[in-house]
Amino acid sequence: MNKTDVLIIGGGAVGVCAAYYLRDAGYEVTLVDRGEIGSGASHGNMGLVVPSHSVPLASPGVVSQGLKWMFKPDSPFYIKPRLDPSLIRWLWAFLKASSEDRMRRAIPLIRDMSLASLALFEELSGLDGVDFDYHQRGVVAVYRTREGLDEGEEERHLLTSYGLEIDALAPDGLAEALPGLELSALGGLHFRQDAHLTPGKFVRSLADYSARAGVTVQPGVEVTGFTRENGRIAVTHTTRGDIAAGEVVLTAGSWSAALGDLAGVSLPIQPAKGYSVTLRRPAGWPETPFMLSESRVAVTPMGDMLRIGGTLELAGMDQTINQRRVAAILNAVPRYLPDFDVGSYEILETWCGLRPCTPDGLPFLGRVPDVRNLVVAAGHAMIGVSLGPVTGKLVLGIIAGERADSDLELGIDLELLAVDRFAA
Repeated sequence: MNKTDVLIIGGGAVGVCAAYYLRDAGYEVTLVDRGEIGSGASHGNMGLVVPSHSVPLASPGVVSQGLKWMFKPDSPFYIKPRLDPSLIRWLWAFLKASSEDRMRRAIPLIRDMSLASLALFEELSGLDGVDFDYHQRGVVAVYRTREGLDEGEEERHLLTSYGLEIDALAPDGLAEALPGLELSALGGLHFRQDAHLTPGKFVRSLADYSARAGVTVQPGVEVTGFTRENGRIAVTHTTRGDIAAGEVVLTAGSWSAALGDLAGVSLPIQPAKGYSVTLRRPAGWPETPFMLSESRVAVTPMGDMLRIGGTLELAGMDQTINQRRVAAILNAVPRYLPDFDVGSYEILETWCGLRPCTPDGLPFLGRVPDVRNLVVAAGHAMIGVSLGPVTGKLVLGIIAGERADSDLELGIDLELLAVDRFAA
């Protein structure tokens, strides 16, 4: 039987960051993933680090807009009709969580975690051999309708009241922010604190760095069960043998719910499918990522690539690519960029991935009350890469406990992220 101080289950952005910080603090760490490291939702997402996304998925505006979209297969938000009791319970909890009061309690937490992650990304980008095309140039939101622009102005008013830095842009300001593009737009916003990176490169290069530092990285290892003794996980069973760990950290994204069931822990996480199309980057393309706001489509430059993606599809653990959803993303582009012909560029990859969503839009982060050595760090929805470093460092703080050094203290209250907050 293999033994380790900490076993991390899930090799996406959160798991790899946790492995890095734990190993840097002196722990013996084993990181396992059922697939390749970084092959899940961390691979093909839009690579945005977004304090601008401090409003949780569960908010009053999302419910009203979602009701208009939810059964339209080509809309930005779609629910595949099916009789699934766990989905029904999740939707009911989502509805209850989508209140003004809960949204306003969540915004400062997501903001603080996002800003802490920005500082940590700067540090990680300076590690020897760690390269992930990191740039902090902000993100621009582009609006082509008066209704969209009015909604954007409401969002700007809300987020600036919490201290975030957002500029309103007239059409000439948009042209300056996104030089070289012919835009069909009435105006926009510049979220100045946001950043972007190439997510697959980030996860793989940090995993490689951590492996060189002593982390045991094991792809292709699937967890099949747990043996519990005296309120702890004594043994984790895998397809490559048993592992005895002093601490177990669950960072498996959308697969965390099923693994939680194996450990006797209820984690109401629904997988939300997102799509992206990656192209060869056109010559002269601007360096700043932007959002086609009314269509909920993002466009991110990543080195010599250009990635276009979006949508939120609740269809269960279904990883098949729905071409109608892909077409909806690509068809949005000419409405904002009339001179940009997506079809004339080489497509490098068409991708879909499952983002883990909790009913209130906040991740689970903390110890499981009934399983003393199990820490859950999952349910980050669309901002798992964005919150990866801060989550990883908070996992270290949770495990270190009273041994935590002062530099682990990020001043973030984890009460809203409690693993058992939906237990009732």
